[in-house]
Amino acid sequence: MKVLQRAWNENDLQAFAVALGFALAVLLALAAARYIASRALAAFSRRRASRAAQSASSAARATRLWLLLPLALQVGASALELPARLEHALAIAAVAGVVLQLGLWTAHLVSEWVEVKTIERASEDAGAVTALALLGLAARVGIWALVVLFILNHMGFNITALVAGLGIGGVAVALALQNVLGDLFSSLSIVLDKPFVVGDFIVVDTLRGTVERIGVKTTRVRSLGGETLVFSNSDLLKSRVRNFKHLSERRATFTVGVTYETPVASVRGIAASLREIVEASARTRFDRAHFKEFGDSALVFEVVYYVLDAAYNTYMDVQQEINMAILERFTREGISIAYPTRTLHLVSVGAPGEPSAQPA
Repeated sequence: MKVLQRAWNENDLQAFAVALGFALAVLLALAAARYIASRALAAFSRRRASRAAQSASSAARATRLWLLLPLALQVGASALELPARLEHALAIAAVAGVVLQLGLWTAHLVSEWVEVKTIERASEDAGAVTALALLGLAARVGIWALVVLFILNHMGFNITALVAGLGIGGVAVALALQNVLGDLFSSLSIVLDKPFVVGDFIVVDTLRGTVERIGVKTTRVRSLGGETLVFSNSDLLKSRVRNFKHLSERRATFTVGVTYETPVASVRGIAASLREIVEASARTRFDRAHFKEFGDSALVFEVVYYVLDAAYNTYMDVQQEINMAILERFTREGISIAYPTRTLHLVSVGAPGEPSAQPA
């Protein structure tokens, strides 16, 4: 209060009026510059289809006059006789406001750049979306950290000691948040190594679905049932993940059993018939068909083939066609498909006390 009273006593009303006029003139000039710059850059971006000009126009609109108010007050204060302490405080406030505005512009341009690159790369590389998001987050954190350190240094704080203290505190925080940091580094591993990207269909243990988002701590997967599955990134990397995105063809195996009463001549021709049925489909590549084993109630044949399409629905359509063809062929040739049966052999036993027959 003494500082303000001293400033009031050392200046007359005319000096204060001049100072106020200077401050208002600076604010009006800054407002006009913001308006003209944003409009001019927007018009230029429309004419030339310049994304850079559009980003600059958006950054100009992000100018906050209240952050530049201390600068206008310092310019106005140049017309006054002020105590050194008050001049120093105004200078610090002006520098802080300008640096904060520069940080806001820079962070805004970084966000614009990340958004543009995300749109450009989303169709080509879904994994780049997460990488760009993490890069943008790291850049913004770095920008505001530099802004804060610069302001503190200008205010007279010893930032060397502060940075050292933050380093020691960072170790303590890292120990307390090691699970969160583990998930963070796991997300970076996922982004860089790309075991899967957004849009891939994956299977984790018994859970399966399409990757919707790879976040800093968790990965979210949309299951076949429609619900969202949330996996911790560190737990996800410890699991065995099966990625079906790059599956070009699907291997299929099935067995079919015929009854033991089937004539041997018919059994000999079953493997060839199964091969003909599989090869009749244009969407398959035959691998093998064999008389595999003598089952409990059937003669078991095993067939292996490949579906030339990774889609699961296509595989089921092909398997259905094959099953119908087998049923029709076996019905036509009189071959019975086996089902679980059990045969009981009854042996007659003599009456109690009756002597058993002795071999001659």
